[in-house]
Amino acid sequence: MKPLNIGFGNMVMEGRVIAIINPDSAPSKRLRDEAKQQNRLIDATLGRKTKTLIITDSNHVIMSAINPETISARIEKGDKDE
Repeated sequence: MKPLNIGFGNMVMEGRVIAIINPDSAPSKRLRDEAKQQNRLIDATLGRKTKTLIITDSNHVIMSAINPETISARIEKGDKDE
């Protein structure tokens, strides 16, 4: 597994990512609220606006200030390097 940069020097293991979603929909907001209540929410935004929610195989929700398209492109670029 390779580390994936999710912004501001924060990394997540690429193989643990299940979904990359936009945080603006109502279901995404409920998912974030539930994760916060269950202590599964990780804030990697450094106080900036959340642009992406990353769901991991351990059921953690990671908030990132990087666009979903950018993170997806980084994953695709990593696949081509192998």
